[in-house]
Amino acid sequence: MDAIDISEVARRTGLTSRALRFYEARGLVRPLRTEGGRRWFGPGEMARLNAVVALKRAGFALSAIARMLDGKSVDLARLVEAQLTEVEARAAELAQARTLLLSVQSRIDRGEPIDVATLCSLIRQGNMSMEAENWQRITDRYITPEEKARWADQVDKVPPGFDQADYSRKWTELGERIERALPLDPASEQAQALLDEWKALLKPFTDIATPEMMAGASRLYDNMGAWQHEQKPPFSMKVWEFIKAAGAARGQAAA
Repeated sequence: MDAIDISEVARRTGLTSRALRFYEARGLVRPLRTEGGRRWFGPGEMARLNAVVALKRAGFALSAIARMLDGKSVDLARLVEAQLTEVEARAAELAQARTLLLSVQSRIDRGEPIDVATLCSLIRQGNMSMEAENWQRITDRYITPEEKARWADQVDKVPPGFDQADYSRKWTELGERIERALPLDPASEQAQALLDEWKALLKPFTDIATPEMMAGASRLYDNMGAWQHEQKPPFSMKVWEFIKAAGAARGQAAA
């Protein structure tokens, strides 16, 4: 039989067995089963798994992928074409970065000074790549693939036109204002006003977040001390501890 079991699929694809079982539970893949219940993936099942992974990488939520694949055979030709387009876009980005680096290297070899604009481009290029890799590595420690998949499902609910860059900037500004105001009595009027601002800024997240998502985010920032040397967080550990204390003070006052 031209098929491989789930452990071999995990080994060859880099996916975890846990992730494969999660996809199966969501109805996204339907492995074959032996009489003993072992999962096997033949060419058809592998083509469908490829479709799921490719569509997920393209940014589709799992619920949308389920609807797209429901009752349909996988059009492998179109899927490969879409993957080629994605690879070519990434290759273009890498080619652009390579051209910039070769240009700078050539100028250094000739002893020419490097202007500020070029240095800014180098920093921006390197910083964008490093930040994406850092966040991926950090979130992998505290949020499981299954939790990430469910987070992705909720992204469909974000209002259109949402400006992530502006949202991130607002978090940084609020974190800086809170830090400048510390130390504060968490139960004070000023502290509670800052907590209100925090909750208002968090609303786009809390509007779509499940309890699991809230717990995952809290777990990530509770462990900030272990990863803040790798990636600058939007606010400091001191600010995070203050917000938790202000929230606890509000809860005690309401009790």
